[in-house]
Amino acid sequence: MAAGDLATLWNKAAALAIDFRNKVGDRRQAPSATYHEMRAEFSAPTPETGMPPLQVIEELARLAEPGLHAMTGPRFFGWAIGASHPAGVAADWLTSAWGQNTGNHHAAPAAAAAEEVAAQWLLDLLRLPPGCSVGFVTGATIANFVGLAAARGEVLRRVGWDVEAKGLFGAPSIRVLIGDDAHTTVFSALQFLGFGHDGIVRVATDAQGRMKVSDFAAALHDGAGPVIAIAQAGQINTGAFDPVSELAPMVAARNGWLHVDCAFGLWARTCPETAHLGSGLELADSWATDGHKWLQTPYDCGYAITRHPDAHRRAMTIAASYLPSAQAGERDPTHYVPELSRRARGFATWAVIRALGRAGIAEMVGRHCRLARRMAERLNTSAGVEVVNDVVLNQIILRFGADCDVAESDRLTQQVIDQILREGELFAGGAKWRGRWVMRLSVISGQTTDSDADRAASAILRAWDQVRGANG
Repeated sequence: MAAGDLATLWNKAAALAIDFRNKVGDRRQAPSATYHEMRAEFSAPTPETGMPPLQVIEELARLAEPGLHAMTGPRFFGWAIGASHPAGVAADWLTSAWGQNTGNHHAAPAAAAAEEVAAQWLLDLLRLPPGCSVGFVTGATIANFVGLAAARGEVLRRVGWDVEAKGLFGAPSIRVLIGDDAHTTVFSALQFLGFGHDGIVRVATDAQGRMKVSDFAAALHDGAGPVIAIAQAGQINTGAFDPVSELAPMVAARNGWLHVDCAFGLWARTCPETAHLGSGLELADSWATDGHKWLQTPYDCGYAITRHPDAHRRAMTIAASYLPSAQAGERDPTHYVPELSRRARGFATWAVIRALGRAGIAEMVGRHCRLARRMAERLNTSAGVEVVNDVVLNQIILRFGADCDVAESDRLTQQVIDQILREGELFAGGAKWRGRWVMRLSVISGQTTDSDADRAASAILRAWDQVRGANG
């Protein structure tokens, strides 16, 4: 492609991207087209001949636009999804253009170096031990997988079994303890690792989803053999934290491994106002967290962190004669992730941390938590609206028709969610909590302001008034 054509193509893509981001706050905060409508729009026979790249990009933008969600918008509260900070997006554009495969530090020295420095910044910001290892993965799902793979190998190594060499056939049985309200992706990671769904010990939780210490202690001591315990920092519905400062010493006394799923909750430690929620998290053996949630990096970006780098490397290292070996003092990125060929995720992480700094990250986390409380306080004053959780972080769950029976309240709650989606002033989703339907709000977009929080609360109350009026 000629230089002029390349510039025209990429300038057009940039212009389309800029236009989308400039207007995302004013558009419907939900797609205007359904999946089935989008599938019909994209459906076409396999191209027999090519099309000029500029036309391809224009066609792609035209086809996709109705089905794009406002995930980078200021009133997107549906899931715990960050808004892709502009500096991270720009770095990600460069990452795509540079085309660096971060397979090892010799093939992609700049990518490997940026990742190594960004890893140290992450440990400092999250106040985790500086000697921890960090793997840059796709998200918390794979970060949980990596942390638990390291845990599996290490607890078996401590009883004389090399799982990396021998596999699980004939291995000592591992007891896995996990809270009843753990995130579904942690159960997926356990399934991937051969633990299954039914062979683990589920620990009872309280009304906010925190593991009960007494039940955990009883389960921990009810049996012998290697132990992996899994705690949670930031329950996906309530934002609650397991009491890790109490759990960690018990696990350590059993010579076990404590892993914490903290996809967004770990970032509470970056903010003075919320740091107390993450007290004791530094005592764990491994942590899974996301960059594309509270740090606002573009997709996809997550971090698998362990305090046992050797166990981490044993579980993940990919070696072959054609791949360079790491020398003393060198960090090979592939020693900490399950992929060989992968995107250079360190560039965007480096860029967002460099753009926000410690102060900017702390301000953002604190602002989101204050806005969540602000919205909850307003919503809780309306007749028939119940804030179900203690709003300790950035998560709010609501029920409508609080004075009705469960079935009627479920129906009204789902109707309010449907009404909100029709209006498009904000996006919020539903979930089941303790067997009842709730509306979930995650205040985590870097774009969300006081005005956006107030607009969203007003839209929710307006939807509730409409539903209540329609139901007499």
